[in-house]
Amino acid sequence: MPTSAPAHALGDVTASDSTLRRFLHGLPGVDTVGLEARAASLGTRSIKTTAKAYAIDLAISMVDLTTLEGADTPGKVRALGAKAVLPDPTDRTAPTTAAVCVYPDMVAVAKEAVAGSGVKVASVATAFPAGRAALPVKLADVRDAVAAGADEIDMVIDRGAFLAGRYLKVYDEIVAVKEASGAARLKVIFETGELSTYDNIRRASWLGMLAGADFIKTSTGKVAVNATPSNTLLMLEAVRDFRAQTGVQVGVKPAGGIRTTKDAVKFLVLVNETAGEDWLDNHWFRFGASSLLNDLLMQRQKLATGRYSGPDYVTVD
Repeated sequence: MPTSAPAHALGDVTASDSTLRRFLHGLPGVDTVGLEARAASLGTRSIKTTAKAYAIDLAISMVDLTTLEGADTPGKVRALGAKAVLPDPTDRTAPTTAAVCVYPDMVAVAKEAVAGSGVKVASVATAFPAGRAALPVKLADVRDAVAAGADEIDMVIDRGAFLAGRYLKVYDEIVAVKEASGAARLKVIFETGELSTYDNIRRASWLGMLAGADFIKTSTGKVAVNATPSNTLLMLEAVRDFRAQTGVQVGVKPAGGIRTTKDAVKFLVLVNETAGEDWLDNHWFRFGASSLLNDLLMQRQKLATGRYSGPDYVTVD
């Protein structure tokens, strides 16, 4: 299976601002009607009981269980870590989540909470969520998170620079953050709700991958428009096409607004039908979510017992 690495096959397109602009604006334009119609059509696929049970466990294993609030405390993060390791204390067959995602100052607490479990610790960085800081500040943010033990870094791009057409500046920042991340895997957040057009989302996807992103991620979860089937479908097409050209596989993480099992299953269908089975693994696909896990656990319990337990069955995070 291909692994994530800087893309040398397209290295010449990043030689200058003009070559990068020419490449990004030379990508095929997005057929808005076709994209949205395909996303809607795939969302109607019927998933039967056996397949649904498999999909629920797969989705649980793909969750980046997240708390990114100013009121986060060590106690809250420890509780989140315990839930990531043992999502359903009444059923130890439930899979662990992929990761817990926290601010850099909470990484050490999260790392201790999930120690020995295989659950990763992800940390947002680079002046999340706005990204409005000088590069040295952003890199210090990343280095602090890595030094505290972060396995993954979720960075935000400079949307102002991107929308102004300063693509090489955005590229150089991602490259610098990738270097500062060391062995930690890098997720590059585009904040698709602020990019205005599908064409921009396609360009941002290729820009992030060219710069060495291990994952491309839709959003921070902090704006009005976050992950949607359409923008995720577009990003899945991008990673599929990127691997076809370079041999490098890049993951996708939709984040924000995915709250129900029905939503999660729709996204898994998108993955299978667009990028393919190689991406149906938490090494290559994640859900950025907080409330989603609770609904997955309730639906899992219903399949196992025939009874719907309701919200009292799960903890409130």
